[in-house]
Amino acid sequence: QVQLVESGGGLVEPGGSLRLSCAASGSISGFGDMGWWRQAPGKPRELVATITRAGMSSYADSVDGRFAISRDNAKNTAYLQMYRLKPEDTAIYFCYGDLRARLWGRGTQVTVAS
Repeated sequence: QVQLVESGGGLVEPGGSLRLSCAASGSISGFGDMGWWRQAPGKPRELVATITRAGMSSYADSVDGRFAISRDNAKNTAYLQMYRLKPEDTAIYFCYGDLRARLWGRGTQVTVAS
């Protein structure tokens, strides 16, 4: 069973940047879509970004133009580069990958505050 592990979260000031990583314990070349969801306290879960096997990406309106999703099959890792972070980006970020079933990581906390 392939496992996904997120890293790269932390505390950053508004306007700052972070890069989240989603490392798979096996090859991701067979994955279909991969992506990131986030969950903030008191808010519904939000789909942040997705990337297809072919590399086509899509974003939530709330992050479009500020976030960039990518995947590196050679490193078995997907990334979420986040720029110009805002306090409302504070959430736990979860990556997923679609193999025979949807696999999930355990999440990484991102906190945007002064």
